[in-house]
Amino acid sequence: MPLFAHVTPNSGFLPTRASFMLDAVFLAMFLVVPVMFWSIRLAKQGKFALHKKVQLATALVLLVAVIAFEVDMRLNGWLDYTHGSTYTKQAIMKYLYIHLAFAIPTPLLWIVVIVKALKKFPKPPIPGEHSKSHKRLGWMATIGMVLTSVTGWIFYYVAFVSSFV
Repeated sequence: MPLFAHVTPNSGFLPTRASFMLDAVFLAMFLVVPVMFWSIRLAKQGKFALHKKVQLATALVLLVAVIAFEVDMRLNGWLDYTHGSTYTKQAIMKYLYIHLAFAIPTPLLWIVVIVKALKKFPKPPIPGEHSKSHKRLGWMATIGMVLTSVTGWIFYYVAFVSSFV
């Protein structure tokens, strides 16, 4: 039996058991993390206006993706896609909870970083009193996004890729 032989009828575009939206979010996280680091580099280079635009665009894209993802999960579920995993439902849920420990607070922190930046930095953005706090909170949000991505990729593998061979 090939590695990806057990694909559900409602599967996504990757050769796994996952749905379209699970595949889309899985791949999107491979783009979000490098974009966040590129955006931080822009700020370090003094390109504050471009940093702001990249962060707002990334946040908007992620917001739309997360809303679409959550709607899909509520309408179609995801647990049926795990049938065929080498992991038990209990183990899969453990990996999900670990992922959610980062996936829930990280966007909330990112919202705080963005809202505070929009309120406290002048237009166009330049360094000021809020810079130190923004940098600290921004790094916390970035680390949260990296951990959200890594735990999400692990969960995706455990739930939708691993198969009995």
